[in-house]
Amino acid sequence: MLKNIDLTREVPKPEYKRLKAEADLKLAALQRKSKALGIPIVVVFEGWSAAGKGTLINEMILPLDPRGFSVYSTRDPTEEDTFYPFLWRFWKRTPTRGRLAIFDRSWNRRVVADRVAGLMKGEGLRQAFDDIRSFERQLSDEGVVIVKCFLHISKSEQRRRFEALRTSPATAWRVTKEDLWQHERYNEYLGATEHMLTETDADYAPWTIVEAHDRRFATLKIFNTVINALERGVAAVERKAEAPALPAHDPVSAGNIFKTSALDHVDLSKSLTAEAYAARLKKAQAELRELEHEIYLRRVPVVIAYEGWDAAGKGGNIRRLTQNLDPRGYEVVPVAAPNDIEKAHHYLWRFWAQMPKAGHITIFDRTWYGRVLVERVEGFCTEAQWRRAYREINGMEQHLAHFGAVVLKFWLHIDPDEQLRRFQEREGMSHKQWKITDEDWRNREKIGQYREAVEEMLYRTSTLYAPWTIVESNCKRHARVKVLETVCKAIRKRIG
Repeated sequence: MLKNIDLTREVPKPEYKRLKAEADLKLAALQRKSKALGIPIVVVFEGWSAAGKGTLINEMILPLDPRGFSVYSTRDPTEEDTFYPFLWRFWKRTPTRGRLAIFDRSWNRRVVADRVAGLMKGEGLRQAFDDIRSFERQLSDEGVVIVKCFLHISKSEQRRRFEALRTSPATAWRVTKEDLWQHERYNEYLGATEHMLTETDADYAPWTIVEAHDRRFATLKIFNTVINALERGVAAVERKAEAPALPAHDPVSAGNIFKTSALDHVDLSKSLTAEAYAARLKKAQAELRELEHEIYLRRVPVVIAYEGWDAAGKGGNIRRLTQNLDPRGYEVVPVAAPNDIEKAHHYLWRFWAQMPKAGHITIFDRTWYGRVLVERVEGFCTEAQWRRAYREINGMEQHLAHFGAVVLKFWLHIDPDEQLRRFQEREGMSHKQWKITDEDWRNREKIGQYREAVEEMLYRTSTLYAPWTIVESNCKRHARVKVLETVCKAIRKRIG
């Protein structure tokens, strides 16, 4: 692939000046248009050391409004970064709608530099490619325009540039040991790069190889690539805005009810006596306290997700789960409706920001599954968005599992009669009235639609690496012990 590219291509200076002036105006206009339409943009620069990434990034941003973009220089992960999944630091830097994020090297570094260094191989390499493809597809599906450029120069050209830089004390510092190490292993890097380009090239995030021997030629090719991508992105948004609205999809009236029986087979008569509850609760809490210490020593992150019917007992369940834990080792994240900043990002962005670092536990009181539950039923997202979310959620949870996280998901299940009893009990007790809202009653009126959404969620997102556990919760004592014992069992299995 790269070996056959013609690196001798050049652009005469007069022609370059004319074309560059035109490109500057086009790119600036497209930046303003993208901002107005709320289109987020990601531009990735990869390439050989001394290929000119810094210079070409500077050329690209000169005509842009500096208030509308950020440039991120990606180097080796910090110690803090290593405590999180490798895509975590890139998720944090994904742009809000209407902004441009430029990456000087990116997530692809992992499958090239780390691979040549022997830090990434075999199953780990395959998983890394899966994670990268999933990440880029999630961004693209949410409307992010992704442009990826690889700046290519020959080994002899790289040597010439290194020698030129090292002749002057003012520039010699720019040639690092890592650069020289790459040059010595040019052919190894070449093979790893070609594999990376093949594995991560997709119609939603294509690679453009930039012949970088001639700076003028490279500059124009990058400008044209970015301009073409933004023009396609703008056209797609404008077509969508002009398209006639389709009638709302009604799965019930259309006879398209998702038929599963996961909830039908739940035995809600399961219960525990007060004596059995006290004994098992104490034992499980003591074990979990010990396991919390073990996962800290072994740097194992744990993600615990709670979903369930209103009044199913999530709050009390979480209190018993955390009652005996060291508060420095866990965090409980209550999930409410997204704020304006969160709405300006991909819907998974706010959850990535809350994921635990290695050795810690994060407990989510409601989760990313709101996209396929409340947002689906209440019409807060389109049908295409919530249908796509199953794949996106599975991809995120798989990336957590690839990192070594224990991912546990609990659906707290009660029947409608028990829910009604608890609602009425809350209304009748002054110290519990804050727990019942008009929204709870409105949700109850749509229990059929919510049940259908829950069934499909359980079916499509229960995986070997992140299984759902349905918790029989008519008896709160049984539910609390089941969650605790399930968490202990999963952590024991993970740490051996």
